[in-house]
Formats: sequence, structure tokens, C-alpha cells
Amino acid sequence: MSAICVFRNNMTKNISGNVIFTETKRGLQIKINISGISPGKHGFHIHEYGDLSEGCGSLCSHYNPTNSVHGSRNSEERHLGDLGNVIANEKGVVYMIIYDKDLSITGKYSILGRSVVVHDKEDDLGLGGLDKNGNIINEKVREESLKTGNAGKRIACGVIGYKKK
Repeated sequence: MSAICVFRNNMTKNISGNVIFTETKRGLQIKINISGISPGKHGFHIHEYGDLSEGCGSLCSHYNPTNSVHGSRNSEERHLGDLGNVIANEKGVVYMIIYDKDLSITGKYSILGRSVVVHDKEDDLGLGGLDKNGNIINEKVREESLKTGNAGKRIACGVIGYKKK
């Protein structure tokens, strides 16, 4: 079984592409193919809803059924929708394959009907506002890091649905 999210005409930018989700023995395979994005790292998340009635703004928060703080795919505690960063090359193209052990197309932590969001900034993976020893150096940055990863504006989004065979 596979699911797909398609990006088209997002936030007045020429960002397009798709994300294909496939269940495997290794976990949920997430194949990312996006173009038209600025070079570098961009936060990449599954958001709670698939409601595009107000554009990317009506998708609400990161998918977080366990009521956790923000983190990375490998963090002990994280929003299940926290998928880290995508990395665009110098031509603005992202092609990556990642795996997630917690998410599934259907079942307890289903992604169907939810959404994928690409952000304009790098996700700090819940580590923002800390020094190299883990001490808080900026409370405001720290607070936002634990909610959003300080990933910035939503620049592309799409709804996750079943993929035709």
C-alpha cells in the first residue's frame, strides 16, 4: 500500500513535486522529490490536518498524538510528525529517501488525510536556545524550538491520500 502528497502552486512560489509513502519492513519509507525550493535545509513535517481551505495555514500543528515536545526522527521524545529537514541542492532540488519506524499509512498512527509541510528555514530539531552543554541560553528561542523547531514559514504543503497503483 502506498500514499502520496503532491505539491502544486504553493505560497506564490514555484515549488512542485511529491512525497510517496510506502510501508516496508524497515518502517514507513518516505520518498521526497521536490523542486523550486531555495538551496539548503528546510524543516519537513507531517501536520495534523489535511484542510487546505486557508492554504497551508489551516493545517494546524505538527502531528502529535503522543502529546510530546518537538524533536528529530531519532529523538526519544518527539511529535510523530517531526521528520527533520530536507536538503535542497544548488539547483533547488530535493531528492531524499528517509524511513520512520512510528508512522504508518493506516492504523494507530495513520498519516492518511493529514498533510506534509515544507518550511522556509532549517528545523533545529528541538535543540534551539541551548548551548553546547545543554544549558538554556535563550528562553524564547527554546520555547519555540520545543513547539516548531524554529523552522519558519510554511512555503509548500499538500494533503496525503491513497496513491493509485
